[in-house]
Amino acid sequence: MARINLLNWREEKRKQIEQQFYGMLAGAAIIGAGVVFAVQLQLGAMIDYQTSRNNYLKTEIKKVEKAIAEIRALEKKKADLLARMNVIQELQGNRSDSVHMLDELVKVLPEGVHLTKFNQKKKSLTFNGVAQSNARVSAYMRNIERAEWLKNPNLKVIQSEKKGGSDGYSQFTITSQQASPNDKKKKGKKG
Repeated sequence: MARINLLNWREEKRKQIEQQFYGMLAGAAIIGAGVVFAVQLQLGAMIDYQTSRNNYLKTEIKKVEKAIAEIRALEKKKADLLARMNVIQELQGNRSDSVHMLDELVKVLPEGVHLTKFNQKKKSLTFNGVAQSNARVSAYMRNIERAEWLKNPNLKVIQSEKKGGSDGYSQFTITSQQASPNDKKKKGKKG
């Protein structure tokens, strides 16, 4: 019988399979490294793209914030101008009120009453004067209450002084408010 030595063949086959295995392992490692490299490139590109978008958004936000600040400044200017316009319109509308009020002041002053001092702060009025009697001061207050351009009389001080044996005079201080016929009409409609 012939002897055939199969060990060499098996040994070669084993080496060949081993080489294929190591080759496939090296190929898989190269492919894995390539995939990792490609993924890193893709992620890097995505990060760069997102960073550029974020920077763009930041610059646009700064532009919008600047525009908002300008709009707020313009709105403040507008509110200031409107307030000034309202004051001017109010002054224009109330320009004749003081004349009417002073005219009314003369009309409501009864005989025997003389004003020595008159003071006005905004719509608040103060009258200092001398009357022949307390009854004349009362009449003056009633006249103020009925007047169109005056309202809310309030007696602050009254001092009676006698001269000799006869009746003297009364010094008084009355406060009141400047009114407008329009105010009384509005009040009448509400009530």
